[in-house]
Amino acid sequence: MVVQTGLACLLADDCRVLRGRKVGVLTNPTGVTASLVSIVDVLHAARGVELRAVFGPEHGFRGTAQAGRSEPTATDRRTGLTVYDLYGLTSVSMADVFDRAGVDTIVFDIQDVGARFYTYVWTLFDVMAAAAATGRRVVVLDRPNPLGGRRVAGPVLRPELESGVGRAPIPQQHGMTVGELATLLAAEFVPGGRRLELQVVTMTGWRRDRPGDMGGLRWVAPSPNLPTVTSALLYVGTCYFEGTNLSQGRGTTQPFELIGAPYLDQRWTAALRAARLPGAAFREAAFSPTSDAYSGQVCRGVQTYVTDPVAFDAVRTAVTMLTTLHTLYHNFQWRYDNGDAVDPYWIDKLSGSKAVRTGVDAGHAPDRIIASWSGELARFAPIRARYLRYR
Repeated sequence: MVVQTGLACLLADDCRVLRGRKVGVLTNPTGVTASLVSIVDVLHAARGVELRAVFGPEHGFRGTAQAGRSEPTATDRRTGLTVYDLYGLTSVSMADVFDRAGVDTIVFDIQDVGARFYTYVWTLFDVMAAAAATGRRVVVLDRPNPLGGRRVAGPVLRPELESGVGRAPIPQQHGMTVGELATLLAAEFVPGGRRLELQVVTMTGWRRDRPGDMGGLRWVAPSPNLPTVTSALLYVGTCYFEGTNLSQGRGTTQPFELIGAPYLDQRWTAALRAARLPGAAFREAAFSPTSDAYSGQVCRGVQTYVTDPVAFDAVRTAVTMLTTLHTLYHNFQWRYDNGDAVDPYWIDKLSGSKAVRTGVDAGHAPDRIIASWSGELARFAPIRARYLRYR
């Protein structure tokens, strides 16, 4: 069955939920119809919809900026609308932007990837906080989670490790659509969220049990380093390597699939094959990134293939990759942030816990490391269950 996104369902209902409202849209290149037309162009042309502004997240409305960057506020040439940069703003600053834009309703339509450390959902978090504080409305147009909606994995974020890649205690792989997650966050964690007028326009035709299956929708890269569904399936695990002295394949055509460093050799590939990880295969690889870590240098490592999306566990795979690296190579190191004297390890912020780093350093087996967060996942499960919309 072909998925009808929240945007498709909004348009099929003649945009009734937006009539009489002063609308701003928070989106990026992924906010498109099935025929790949931008939501901004569609709503700008729609009768009865007063579209006043566009808002951009990390990477920008047009998606041209690299990680940790955004596009500056500018005018959209096609519509003449002002595109405001929201990335990195607090909820108070966002409220000021909404005042300048003259909007009372913010529509969110961005393809999420199901990983807590992806920043789009935290921009939405602050948008909801700003809306709750100022009496504005938020409409979330739901889209498929490319990871599916059954597997929940990884640590639950510890409060002391909150950052721009995690603002609330949810698991690393939460197993929810962005609409489901928005409802949970508003009810449980967004300041003033229970007062928020939040409406989720749900999808039709989406199934939780089909990771990697976009239900007939074309994949549009949600950021420059997630060009394919495969890269998204891996990202929720292999993003761990941002917290190490390895390249994550940024600056290549296969980011988060290619992982390596100049000091690695064939032993890593052999160890990963011997681990017999479900749904995964490994190819010994060499690559030379054109940007980011080890730019212009030859790295050796692996390319990870997802052979069975249902069986594949990205977090278990990444933890196993880390434990084998620690065992085989004395050059392996964690990325250290000298600017944060309290919690200087980026891997802790990505995973939301010190359990990954300390477990690897202690030489623990992957099963023992993964078991260390099973209790917190069990406690999160009934909270999550209250907000699931697709069964």
